[in-house]
Amino acid sequence: MAQKQFSSRTILVITIVIAVLLMVVIWPLSMIGKGSAQSASDADAIYARILPVAKLAYQKPAATAAAGEPRSGEAVYKAVCMACHASGAAGAPKAGDKEAWAPRIATGTDALVASATNGKGAMPPKGGAADLTDDEIKAAVEHLLGLVK
Repeated sequence: MAQKQFSSRTILVITIVIAVLLMVVIWPLSMIGKGSAQSASDADAIYARILPVAKLAYQKPAATAAAGEPRSGEAVYKAVCMACHASGAAGAPKAGDKEAWAPRIATGTDALVASATNGKGAMPPKGGAADLTDDEIKAAVEHLLGLVK
């Protein structure tokens, strides 16, 4: 017996009819139990679920002036300079290390203040604290030099 071959057009029509039937029957069934409009509390719940677990922000502690008076050299050192000069990070001479500070002391205090103001090597201008005044920078340099002596 001879088998009947379906044409490609017939197969296409059958496929489209099946797809339309599936969409007409299955799609409405999938919506059962779901509200048509999303409430504000649902949106808030979704937002709470997708929030990151934690937020991390790096911030350098500010050396604040008390009542408009200039900060002491020690206060500036602790707030700004100590981050690198206590550990020797990025090639900074450690506070109190006479050998590391000897060639710098030989250049003079004015040259050290200029280096601290303008930046040198990995050190940014004013140690990264743009709000420092010239007097505060000079006081911080003198404090560092006092730690060496």
